Amino acid sequence: MSFASYRQRLQGLVMALALGLGAFVSLAAPAKAELSPAQRAEIEGVIKDYLIKNPDVIREVLTEMERRQKADEEAARTKAVTDLAPQLFDSPRQAVLGNPNGKITLVEFFDYNCGYCKKALDDVARLVKSEPDLRLIIKDFPVLGPGSVEAAEIATAMRNQAKGDKYWQYHTKLLSTRGQVGKAQALSVAKELGADMDRLSKDAASPETRASLQEVMLIADKLQLTGTPTFVLGDEVIVGAVGQDELRVRIGNMRKCGKTTCG
Repeated sequence: MSFASYRQRLQGLVMALALGLGAFVSLAAPAKAELSPAQRAEIEGVIKDYLIKNPDVIREVLTEMERRQKADEEAARTKAVTDLAPQLFDSPRQAVLGNPNGKITLVEFFDYNCGYCKKALDDVARLVKSEPDLRLIIKDFPVLGPGSVEAAEIATAMRNQAKGDKYWQYHTKLLSTRGQVGKAQALSVAKELGADMDRLSKDAASPETRASLQEVMLIADKLQLTGTPTFVLGDEVIVGAVGQDELRVRIGNMRKCGKTTCG
């Protein structure tokens, strides 16, 4: 947590304590009585003195606030996954790789300029190869600048010409590209794989391509996603390049009990 965030939460905590104690004193005072400035100053002094003498209280309260906030965020995301299931798992505007009829579906939100996505590519590739019942859905989530948006437009259009293994080849080549990835790099990989370049340029500028990327942006917004890679497995949102082993454990749990964590 940054110092500014810590200070902001601390100020909020002190204010909440002051309001709570002030309300208590007001209830204890005679009817219609109001706290004077001097009384309020005295209350604030009592709170300040207590917190100075018991700093662990602040740490414990902040820890509990963070725990509750995280739990609330996870609950909201879980509900959003349920509400967005058709767009997340069965949208016609998505690339389906691995086993299209697989019983277990893993969704990945990625950006072609995301260094962590590049590192996670090998993990995802190994999972696709070793998990025959894994259905992989990749969603272009271009959040790292104009180059990412341009690459996503070309990649989205490329789906009209490349399906299954061929699109996986395109995706892995482009994501493995060193340095900044943009329109030129996306077109170069497409040309290397024999794409119809005139059709590709036309499709990249089409309303359908824009609609496809906009759909992903709306899903990501409702899931409160702020970065890549982010995975969705079952009803869980998994943030970051957590590694092949951790994903494999969750996939195994899905196979065993239908959830990413078995009780």
